[in-house]
Amino acid sequence: KPHKKSARITGDVMGKYHPHGDYSIYEAMVRMAQWWSYRYMLVDGHGNFGSMDGDGAAAQRYTEARMSKIALEMLRDINKNTVDFVDNYDANEREPL
Repeated sequence: KPHKKSARITGDVMGKYHPHGDYSIYEAMVRMAQWWSYRYMLVDGHGNFGSMDGDGAAAQRYTEARMSKIALEMLRDINKNTVDFVDNYDANEREPL
């Protein structure tokens, strides 16, 4: 799949699952795109996602992202009743428990 604007991804997550502001969502996504933060990168980031020297990531409007291959593999069986789902905060979506 092609990369999408990070602002679009954080907006979708905020609207569907986490209506508490986009900063925490984007910061989590940035950490998942940094090879020095996680053992396996869960986000394939395109653009400035910070540096080991402490430089911050670019604003979400300047970066793009998609799920990494290992993240897709982790979600491969999510629709096979291996994960319990519950209604989200406004009961318009279902989210993993």
